[in-house]
Amino acid sequence: MNYDISFPNIGIYLDHVGKSISVFGFEIAYYGIIIGSAILIGFLIATAEAKQTRQNPEDYLDMGIIGVIAGIAGARIYYVIFSWDMYKDNLLDIFNLREGGLAIYGGVIGAVIAVFVLARVKRLSPFQILDTVAMAILNGQMLGRWGNFFNREAFGGYTDSLFAMRLPLDAVRSSDVTEQMRAHIETIGGVDYIQVHPTFLYESAWCAVLLIILVLYRKHKKYEGELFLLYVFGYGLGRVWIEGLRTDQLLLPGIGLPVSQLLAGIIVVVAGGALLYLRKRHKGIPMMKSSKAYEPMPDKIEGQKPPKKKDRIFKFKEK
Repeated sequence: MNYDISFPNIGIYLDHVGKSISVFGFEIAYYGIIIGSAILIGFLIATAEAKQTRQNPEDYLDMGIIGVIAGIAGARIYYVIFSWDMYKDNLLDIFNLREGGLAIYGGVIGAVIAVFVLARVKRLSPFQILDTVAMAILNGQMLGRWGNFFNREAFGGYTDSLFAMRLPLDAVRSSDVTEQMRAHIETIGGVDYIQVHPTFLYESAWCAVLLIILVLYRKHKKYEGELFLLYVFGYGLGRVWIEGLRTDQLLLPGIGLPVSQLLAGIIVVVAGGALLYLRKRHKGIPMMKSSKAYEPMPDKIEGQKPPKKKDRIFKFKEK
């Protein structure tokens, strides 16, 4: 197999881009490293935002572990359901995540369900939680798409545009190669290459723009849940376009429509309608914060000894 990846129209040529790294003889996929790093950074973003909004960051560490598990499970279940022909003859492959196969929408659905369940158990506001984790989710999607780069997957159809990506034919799944790609195969040094839209790059860049918008807007939101609605609206808008370029679309059985593109369109309409409706009546909407608040504890308290380091971060305060 050939391991080079290039972007010839902008002069980028990478001679050897492997799928994994060997540590003490054990192969660790870059896909897994990237997903793991994205989750860790997501934890840091969520806990930092919790501190800024006077929430207990420890709640997000607890919820984050369960939310990540629910998200990964949801992402895998979503992918397997709409790719059943790939797994029906070997069910054990369902548990093999090393080769990819996680659907973002399934992950978000699983995580959102976990948020509402845990919020009820902990007496917290699910809408405040969703706002707090919106930037962490976007970060995960922005970084996670680079796992597709190393796996040579989630790319679009043939193109000769500025950011066209050239891949060796033997490095990609044959099911992802269209007739148009085959008609434009180039042979260089005895190796056959296809040239495609790097849709993973488009989505990563789209998520980066949305992340900047949320960071700038978060202090101006009118009600709890607004940031999350902006996230799903903006992300869905991008996916309607990007999903139409991809050649590995998950299709609705019996209908043949791209399920993620259809879902993205529905989300854009629903979230957009909700944003317009709630924007008009936000003055009558309570912020719906959690029933607990946490205040930063000062380093020094007059007339008392300085608090221990472990007590210096937060103190509990009933509202």
